[in-house]
Amino acid sequence: MANMKVLLPQFGMGMQDAEIVRWLKAVGEHVEAGEPLVEVEAAKTTVEVPSPGSGTLTEIIIGAGESADVRAHIATIAI
Repeated sequence: MANMKVLLPQFGMGMQDAEIVRWLKAVGEHVEAGEPLVEVEAAKTTVEVPSPGSGTLTEIIIGAGESADVRAHIATIAI
């Protein structure tokens, strides 16, 4: 089974990092491509980040309340 990295996307040109507000799926749950996976806050705006692919969420690297840089590996999905 192959793994897919979930990366923190950049929502604006000046965005350098964001805080994970909450995960909408737990480790072990199935996710579909495009389904909301995590809520992040950047520049006082909360945005849902969709899953980049379908599979099983196997790892959450950056937990709720933690910050990550743009393009950081925040979770892993087994596809």
